[in-house]
Amino acid sequence: MKYTLNTNEIVNELLRDENAAWSYNGARALAEYLEQYEEECGVELELNVAALRCKYTEYESLIDYADDCFMSWQEEFGIEYENPMTGETDMQSTVDCDGNIHEAIFSNIEEYIRDNGTLIEFDGGIIVSEF
Repeated sequence: MKYTLNTNEIVNELLRDENAAWSYNGARALAEYLEQYEEECGVELELNVAALRCKYTEYESLIDYADDCFMSWQEEFGIEYENPMTGETDMQSTVDCDGNIHEAIFSNIEEYIRDNGTLIEFDGGIIVSEF
């Protein structure tokens, strides 16, 4: 006997997990991702909230992910440029003159995650699969 859950039921089960820290939007994004995965792959998944908690982690931003997973994300995802005066390659600052992080840094972090796992983006944060 099998019981099929709808999106709201999956979200509620994820939010009931006291050992997880899902936001409502994060739980909904993960539920929708899992449903889409089932459709695309033609497989039926069994909901295991403990396994999902271990495999996926929610972050508020790409920078929060990088802060959590890398000792020095500035070095890991920094931007190299060739100094036109010397011809040498140097590391560029991760922030611009206004103190904002360069868009290329965000792109580098996103590319790293997509190359090594899963990135689920939603309004208010991201979910990354552990690799």
